[in-house]
Amino acid sequence: MDTLEGGELCFPQFLNTSCKKPKRAHFEAVLISIVLSFISLLTAALNLLVIISISHFKQLHTPTNLLLLSLAVSDFFVGLLVFFENVVINGCWFLGDLVCVLYQYLAYIITSVSVGNMVMISVDRYVAICFPLHYSVKITWKRVQICVCLCWICSMAFQSLNLKDNLKQPGRYKSCFGECVIVINYIAGLVDLVLTFIVPITVIVVLYVRVFVVAVSQARAVRSQIAAVTLRCSVSVNVKKSEMKAARTLGVVVVVFLVCLCPYFGVCLTNDETLLNASSANFVVCLFYFNSCLNPVIYAFFYPWFRKSVKLIVTLRILQPDSCGVNIL
Repeated sequence: MDTLEGGELCFPQFLNTSCKKPKRAHFEAVLISIVLSFISLLTAALNLLVIISISHFKQLHTPTNLLLLSLAVSDFFVGLLVFFENVVINGCWFLGDLVCVLYQYLAYIITSVSVGNMVMISVDRYVAICFPLHYSVKITWKRVQICVCLCWICSMAFQSLNLKDNLKQPGRYKSCFGECVIVINYIAGLVDLVLTFIVPITVIVVLYVRVFVVAVSQARAVRSQIAAVTLRCSVSVNVKKSEMKAARTLGVVVVVFLVCLCPYFGVCLTNDETLLNASSANFVVCLFYFNSCLNPVIYAFFYPWFRKSVKLIVTLRILQPDSCGVNIL
């Protein structure tokens, strides 16, 4: 009997205090493990290609691409975290309380940074479409660098405050050995919900609705062959075709992000324990992280420079002298 019970425990040597291993059918466990491992590795690989592309080729050193680079870095870490959780953890936490808190801390930071990147991308497209004459003055490489750094620093600082009790005393909320759990008080959770969901989503939706309205108005003006059109968000200047295409592409990225993000926070908003512990909760979490894999796929479909850069990377032509100056656009 002891052998049987010990076989179902994360730490068989602690029969009374060890967590039980999750009960799953063998086929189901293997299938889920394979699928998650494949998706997480694909996520890390695709986002690594984006990181190398934007970092290496000088023509891609633009303010907008710097935002994409920051987003790719956060998505890359998502792939690594999911792979780590799927392969190393496997239902039981064996790495100690400190690593558990650091793991959750990094996951929270990545989530905050991803949302922050989406807000900055929306602002970038809003200025490019609605204020094309002022875009090069307002959105500069140095300003975007500062914004990206502030996004990461503020996310780390905010999550440090959010998880301060867990960081001070790792493992204080676990109920058994082999469990990795953190608890956030009600006020901190409410602030986190407002700052990482309600406010950013509102800003993103409002800005992109405005961009859509202006883009449609400009398209109608061009078709009507009106020489000078006065719009509320722009002067009599047609937005360049490249800017419009970038707006559409990044609009798809933002829409996909919202589709993947909203169900996750929707479950959190319900605050229903039965729903949070159900399989639907696992699905929305996977959907949220799967968004990190979709972003590079969207780039591959909409951005010719990404396809060209991937070809140069895979064929190792980036190792050639002066490859960073290759015409990639």
